[in-house]
Amino acid sequence: MEAKIGRLVGTMGAFFSDGDNVPWCGRDIIAGCEREVAEAATEEHKNVSIMRLSWALVHSRNKDDVNRGIAMLQASLGGSKSPLEAREKLYLLAVGHYRNGDYPRSRQLLEHCLEIQPGWGQALSLKKTVEDKIAKDGVIGIGIATTAVGLLVGIAAAVARKN
Repeated sequence: MEAKIGRLVGTMGAFFSDGDNVPWCGRDIIAGCEREVAEAATEEHKNVSIMRLSWALVHSRNKDDVNRGIAMLQASLGGSKSPLEAREKLYLLAVGHYRNGDYPRSRQLLEHCLEIQPGWGQALSLKKTVEDKIAKDGVIGIGIATTAVGLLVGIAAAVARKN
């Protein structure tokens, strides 16, 4: 019996926790990437450094950093020199939108990644995480709506009995 209760508590805890495998990035790493961009000697080194900075920003816990990373990636997406570079930028945009809670947009970007490289494990993994979040949000929304309807029905019944 205790094992069943333990599994139930664990399942409920997993349901309400973030439980994703997307890494976080600290402010010190972002600052190092910003220095690297500023000190880049060649255009090629600067472009590589900007990609690293974009990666760090969309993996930040700070929403302003994430938004900055999204803006940098969107601005550079049209200048992608190869499908692989476009795929990387689309993936990082998907991470940024995931971090901001825009799960439908994140899923859409991941589908574009998978058009470029079907079966890419990193994109498939994040897509599953995003779809789980969408499903979980739907279940929570249904629960809230059901509770609200039940509360209204209860109030209406109490008022009807009173009259």
